Amino acid sequence: MRFISFIYLLILSLSCTSTKNATMKSGKLNGTWLPVTEEIGETLLPKAAFENQKLIISDSTYTFIAGSIDKGVVKYRDDKMDIYGKEGVNTGKHFTAIYKFENEELTICYNLSGGSYPGAFETKSKPTLFLSVFKKEQVK
Repeated sequence: MRFISFIYLLILSLSCTSTKNATMKSGKLNGTWLPVTEEIGETLLPKAAFENQKLIISDSTYTFIAGSIDKGVVKYRDDKMDIYGKEGVNTGKHFTAIYKFENEELTICYNLSGGSYPGAFETKSKPTLFLSVFKKEQVK
């Protein structure tokens, strides 16, 4: 379970540099996101593995809270993300991801090995891919 949290933090410890276009596109993603489902390498993770996690996006920066705190920068291009860790366990790391925002859910598929972007929102037969579906936290 600790390994899964580490992987998730590593992926979300993304950071991106901002351009005007990226900021405008990312605005709809601003806020606090709570994981609904997570899977890695075709294995669905139990809710207990991610129930205390939060992803906070503010334009081109992110903070991921789990067992520890990761912070970084995210760059957006079309349906792709480049995530750069600046603070925390993923400092100095670069992750690639694809994302979609549909029906009030944010789905992100990360390539934990960096390199190429995932080709689809699935992890079947791909042990280095991590898929998360988030819902925005409701402000009380």
